[in-house]
Amino acid sequence: MAEKLLYIKSYGCQMNVYDSQRMADILKPLGYALTSTPEKANLVILNTCHIREKADEKVYSDLGRILPYKDEKMVLAVGGCVAQAEGAEIMRRAPYVDLVFGPQTYHRLPEMIARAHRSQDKKEGVGRGILDVEFPVESKFDHLPQERNDLSVSAFLTVQEGCDKFCTYCVVPYTRGAEFSRPVEDIYKEARTLVDKGVKEITLLGQNVNAYHGLFKGQEWGLGKLMEHLSTLKGLERLRYSTSHPRDMEEELMRVHRDVPHVMPYLHLPIQSGSNLILKAMNRKHTREQYLDLIEKIRSFRPDIALSSDFIVGFPGETDQDFEDTLDLIQKIRFAQAYSFKYSPRLGTPGAAMENQVPEALKAERLARLQNLLNQQQQAFNEACLGKVLPVLFDRMGKKEDQYLGKTPYLQSVYITSNTPLLGKCTDVLIEKAYAKSLTGPLQSDQQN
Repeated sequence: MAEKLLYIKSYGCQMNVYDSQRMADILKPLGYALTSTPEKANLVILNTCHIREKADEKVYSDLGRILPYKDEKMVLAVGGCVAQAEGAEIMRRAPYVDLVFGPQTYHRLPEMIARAHRSQDKKEGVGRGILDVEFPVESKFDHLPQERNDLSVSAFLTVQEGCDKFCTYCVVPYTRGAEFSRPVEDIYKEARTLVDKGVKEITLLGQNVNAYHGLFKGQEWGLGKLMEHLSTLKGLERLRYSTSHPRDMEEELMRVHRDVPHVMPYLHLPIQSGSNLILKAMNRKHTREQYLDLIEKIRSFRPDIALSSDFIVGFPGETDQDFEDTLDLIQKIRFAQAYSFKYSPRLGTPGAAMENQVPEALKAERLARLQNLLNQQQQAFNEACLGKVLPVLFDRMGKKEDQYLGKTPYLQSVYITSNTPLLGKCTDVLIEKAYAKSLTGPLQSDQQN
């Protein structure tokens, strides 16, 4: 079979990265090999995300850059959440796009591509017009190949998908559908395949991953029990998970952080705002006090845990006091890192129709203040590691000669230069320098695990 070139660009979240990897796995038996540029690709897929500001415009901008390379041999596809939410509009604005498909239908890519190649429409500037954004009755996971390709030391594994929370700013329930948890045995098999291929760190993914409630021999397991089970895999060294919701943070999961060495002391637990009024408007269904109490309880199980969160500034109706409440919460908790954004209306969500939209200039001013505080806290967390010896799993090469990059248990980036091969090794490093986004220092031993 003649080799064909596949170019995939992933936008946004880690689940999109996982989905893109699985698309490549699906297409490999059809003769597609990955390429890093779209110019000569036979198939181009933009796997989109609808979370970030102006996500749709970024997609159209990229489509415009790819268009000069498109000929009748290239199949151009848009997948993911923007495709799910705005499929018909994409085909109207960019009629040269051949395929538009949602995040729940990419297991049908071989069929869609075959339909595209059968199309006889060669009119210049017109695509094949294939749109597949219906939520299928069957789970896409039932149709994905067991084989995983192009893996590194660390890998993502989706265990839960969809969301039933319906936060007023978010499109995920509409683009990913209702919450769904994969069976324990299916996850274990995929994890075992990853470990057999040399993966040492697995990050379990889900829109609300700690809402996981998969079945095992007729019993329902939570995320904590699942992670405890996965930790028995010989060769697996580290387990992580993302993204969690405060309402689903059960004590069993906290206990696993304390009792299972494979589970890293890092937790991404979005709150979005420190104001009770804004949390209520967002339909988060928890208060700042409940979140603070939850953090205190989590720390009682794992005192050294590194905490991360998400923050949205400028949600409709946010006052100066609401914003100050958010800064106050950040000061009380002290985060190791965090992600923060200006509120951006999403078509079809309740937040987009709310009154008292905050002016863009005020959003930008507040975001700058919030990010300055978060950056200070991240710097302080990194500096607190000075003089400590931390185990670092080196999972990729740096840009410089003999430079290796890796992660601490707290998800901090570490870079060192070494003549000793380190890729795939978990090695102790003495932290001598701490920066805002990274750490560095010498190896403590030539012994590698």
